[in-house]
Amino acid sequence: MILITGSNGFLGSRIVELCENRELSLLDRGEENKHKAHRFQRAEINRHDDYSLALSGCSTVIHCAARVHSMKDKACDSLKEYRDVNTKGTINLAKQAIKAGVKRFIFISSIKVNGGKTKHNHPFRMDDDHDPVDNYGLSKSEAELELRLLAKRSEMDIVIIRPTLIYGPGVKANFASLMNLVSKGVPLPFGCITGNSRSLVSLDNLVDLIITCVDSEKAANQVFLVSDDHDISTSRMVREMARALGKSERQLPLPVWCYILIGKLFNRTDIIDRLTGSLQVDIKHTKDTLGWTPPQTLQEGFAKAAKALLHTKKVVRNDSLY
Repeated sequence: MILITGSNGFLGSRIVELCENRELSLLDRGEENKHKAHRFQRAEINRHDDYSLALSGCSTVIHCAARVHSMKDKACDSLKEYRDVNTKGTINLAKQAIKAGVKRFIFISSIKVNGGKTKHNHPFRMDDDHDPVDNYGLSKSEAELELRLLAKRSEMDIVIIRPTLIYGPGVKANFASLMNLVSKGVPLPFGCITGNSRSLVSLDNLVDLIITCVDSEKAANQVFLVSDDHDISTSRMVREMARALGKSERQLPLPVWCYILIGKLFNRTDIIDRLTGSLQVDIKHTKDTLGWTPPQTLQEGFAKAAKALLHTKKVVRNDSLY
């Protein structure tokens, strides 16, 4: 049996869908179980909660639940809140998993453990030092280090997966906002941002890797970086979104130096770095160790995300008629 935490979430729900033929135990903070065919425990991920019901009979844990990164977080409060869930909550779950006889604990971490940006064509690798630049990344880094110590003192394997930005049907945050603007035909000033490279990963590619890690003996006690294995610039991202949505590409050629100046004037260089900078990962270790390649191309992933967005817009329009 496999325990999936965050089973009602963006990632967890898709794992459940693609593992429907397996025996699953689900854990989520929400009161409603979206997947009625499987055992469910409502619980928070923290240092106190008891997960014995969810863990009973499980041989594998896929730990997706987390406090996710938010631009609205205040630095003075967020580190403790991130640690309470992503570090202490994760370790509480892992210790209980060991006591319950779980054989493999798959931790969905983040590329933020390695840092917030890379030099162009100098991607992060799985054995690079941890260098988190925000509280979210720090909390994930601390969890990884403690999980490795637990693995050395127990019979439970630890598998760590560090995704880049995840996109797909139901995605929210910046990717969804950008795709929504493209769908409306809003001219975007990204025409000159062609010299950067970003690694992305589609939801289905990530889930495929996770399932591979459930089944493969070679995954034991490994760290895997994951992406679509096809890096793109910000301008190219908008172009691919427009193509997937069946829209004309509308980009304005605002020079990159203008972004840099704006970032300095308004003290928002972090946002400008995400627009104009690079964040790449090398997934050679992942592919070689597991014999795995991303089954979905970037174009296929964008098309699936676009189809879901257009369907949502259609449903909203139809609902407004009543």
